[in-house]
Amino acid sequence: MTTKRVDELLALGDAIVRRARDGGATVAECILRSGAELSAKVRLGEPELVEEAGHHAAGLRVMKGKRVASTSTSDLSEEGIARFVSDALELADLSQEDPFAGPADSKLLCDPTKLADLELYDPKGGSVQAAEAIAIAKRGEDAARAFDKRISNSEGATFGRTQGGAAIVLSSGFRAAYEGSYSSLSVVPIAEDDGGKKRRGYHWTAKRFFEELDRAEDVGREAARRTLRKLGARTVATTEAPVVFDPDAARSILGLLASCTLGSSIWRKSSYLVDREGTRVASDLVTVVDDPLIKRAPGSRPYDGEGLASRRNVVVEKGILRMFLCDSYSARKLGRESTASASRGGGAGVGASTTNFVLEPGADSNQSIVKGTKRGLYVTEMMGFGFNATTGDFSRGAAGFWIENGELAFPVSEVTISLNVDDLWKTIDAIGDDLDLRTATAAPTFRVAKMTIAGGQASE
Repeated sequence: MTTKRVDELLALGDAIVRRARDGGATVAECILRSGAELSAKVRLGEPELVEEAGHHAAGLRVMKGKRVASTSTSDLSEEGIARFVSDALELADLSQEDPFAGPADSKLLCDPTKLADLELYDPKGGSVQAAEAIAIAKRGEDAARAFDKRISNSEGATFGRTQGGAAIVLSSGFRAAYEGSYSSLSVVPIAEDDGGKKRRGYHWTAKRFFEELDRAEDVGREAARRTLRKLGARTVATTEAPVVFDPDAARSILGLLASCTLGSSIWRKSSYLVDREGTRVASDLVTVVDDPLIKRAPGSRPYDGEGLASRRNVVVEKGILRMFLCDSYSARKLGRESTASASRGGGAGVGASTTNFVLEPGADSNQSIVKGTKRGLYVTEMMGFGFNATTGDFSRGAAGFWIENGELAFPVSEVTISLNVDDLWKTIDAIGDDLDLRTATAAPTFRVAKMTIAGGQASE
């Protein structure tokens, strides 16, 4: 991306908004995105797949009074844009009035000349070419395959990068744009048990800035180590015991909470947190923030999808639910102000979303949490989708390691863990210091005091 290209996106947005207003829209809001992606996969030392593609698209939300419509297009020719705008205006005529519809309060819009520089774009990462991507992936897979003779196969290693720009132009006068990039490498080795059962492990690294990625060889070796430690996995007797979630599994649990804190889930009454503001929803060790202002983080952005300045929101503070994350629409439905949490889909429709949704780290190391667990389950993977957001009921398949006397005793698979998430968050009794912002939803290791662990045999 270049400044020239960003300026072109803004100019095109201006023209689209002007055309929509001339066509009768009382409000017109346009988003434009342009960029390119590259993905290169190597398997057993040979390139297996290289995909590279560019994209450009526009989305438009129009209002005629309280009638709202959204549409999108990837045809940015003069004819395509004319049809795109005409379709949006026609859809607005056909839609029903919504008393809560409307743009963000113009008094809340930020000054686009004073946006924070969050360092979201890396020219190096955004320009990695296919040959270099293949070489990086090969180095990662080679390191995994050479790590141990028990690594018998591989599902490959994949390097990917994406770069692009996003612009927003609102009929209220707000217009701004920024660029972003993201690179990643994953390695997936396979080992074989004595009984012939194949065990698959993986490891990965991801950053906005290319130079901050873990070395490919280190990723490969760690992927191999994680694969080998799965050998000999077995189930355990059904029991109740503490459960320690490693950062990958912990992130998945945190994602469940994220969906329940959105204003749209609250006004629809599809969250177990309805009417819970100001009450205890987690142990006092738990503080959860949504922070779009972290430099170089994957979910960062200088402004939200409605032009409000990004801000750090404390959602849960020492176990107390402090707020719900709202865009302007859900804020009106709930009788409050937006928390600058709006995002836009491809069609420019607006909804609340998280940015960098983070469980703040504690003081304990991962190792000390395991060492302090006399007997329990250490979870590294979860399978299935057993969560009811309205009731909080949670049950998912899990794999990891059995903890005995503070040590990882043996690998475990084919078990199910369950507990209502309200009780899960309230009974967290240890939080680690190993937070890693590889993804926009991120959590360190944490331990739940007691969960039901259902294995393949009854407990004695």
